[in-house]
Amino acid sequence: MPADSRNWLRWPLILAMTALLCACGFHLRGTANLPFKSLYMTFGANSPLGIELRRNILASGNTQVLSSAEGAEATLDVLAETREKVILTTNSSGRASEYMLYYRLTFRVVDAQKKELLPATQITLKRDISYNSSQELSKAAEEVLLYRDMQSDMVQQILRRLAAIKTAQPTQPETAPAATPAPVPAPSK
Repeated sequence: MPADSRNWLRWPLILAMTALLCACGFHLRGTANLPFKSLYMTFGANSPLGIELRRNILASGNTQVLSSAEGAEATLDVLAETREKVILTTNSSGRASEYMLYYRLTFRVVDAQKKELLPATQITLKRDISYNSSQELSKAAEEVLLYRDMQSDMVQQILRRLAAIKTAQPTQPETAPAATPAPVPAPSK
């Protein structure tokens, strides 16, 4: 078959695949639309997670990240952030041959009046990593890369949870139904 006829067959296939992707509702993940205009975060000043989260929020364009709680519509209060390395398996000589890396973050979100918008939430990410003592440096570098990957996943999960928050909108006060007096039984004869 000549090359021209193969190219002619590819284009309809590419167009059909594109049409199927569009029809199924597939779209790239966009920026997070947070329900508040300003946010204060209690991460440490040099927290890599806090820096990456701040960068992603600012990239969305509709929310400012403030340096103090004054004037912030919401506060992301970090309750705990931990990294842990646990031995998963050992070899025949009793040395670790595989580890499980854990990255946990517990946080909550409150509004300016300290009303809880998102109760204390824990996100736990984990990755396993094999270990070989003859590859000490490369395994240490792999561990750093895995934690960096978990940090990026953590940022995306936090953004999805923040975007899902529904801020309280003022509503009409509910009026209680008018109390109707109970029927008085008729006197018996």
